[in-house]
Amino acid sequence: MVENFEIKSHDGPGRLGKLGEIQTPNILNEVTTNSSIAKDESVAYNVEREIAEWSVRKTIEKAKSVKDEDPKCNVGVIQGSKYIDLRVECGKELEELGYKGLIIANGDALLLHPRDLVDMIVELRKNIKPSTYLIFTFAECSFIPLLSYIGVDGFLNGADEYYSYLNVMTTATKNYDLEVYKIFEMNQEQLAECNKQTINFVLTETREHMRNKTLRNLVEERGVTSPQIASVLKLLDKNHQDYLQKYTQLY
Repeated sequence: MVENFEIKSHDGPGRLGKLGEIQTPNILNEVTTNSSIAKDESVAYNVEREIAEWSVRKTIEKAKSVKDEDPKCNVGVIQGSKYIDLRVECGKELEELGYKGLIIANGDALLLHPRDLVDMIVELRKNIKPSTYLIFTFAECSFIPLLSYIGVDGFLNGADEYYSYLNVMTTATKNYDLEVYKIFEMNQEQLAECNKQTINFVLTETREHMRNKTLRNLVEERGVTSPQIASVLKLLDKNHQDYLQKYTQLY
């Protein structure tokens, strides 16, 4: 059965929601969404527009083919590289095909480009349906509150094992290379479990701040130790006040 996404409340643009029995923001994968992920045509973030257009076209073709074969497939991938209009076009076409969850491709590259990150997520949220949930890939723990505040609903799993493979321990505020910062001695399996617990804590922390309408406070705290997060907040405040004010509660 395909699960429908329900928004329970807002904290700013951030959405506290429910997908089946899963509270969001949360890890959203094939198990939690009760859906497979459609095939796509991935390309790098910084490519010529012609290549990005080809990627979007092929992604839509593959997504349509998958939907024809498996109507229960419910999650697609938004391609379009650095071109925001192509991302919006891709997202809207996937919605028209019946996809209810959309994965934002090139998440790692977007985190290195604050202006693109802000503009892309805001424009996607403005143009796709409120009932469509957005999923981000391989976000560091420190970015989870920020991305949730902007309007991301879920995160793909696998970051815990990915960072353990690199011998990196994740915390709520930063990542530690255990070759340099010898905080703990753990094997890869133990480190993966430690990272998983941290990710789950940060997701729970984010949801609780949403319930208490204090998510912006948490994001600003993270921004003190992260120039990237601080840059995103400044760009959001400067360029997208209408987006913020639409959902921000008055006191």
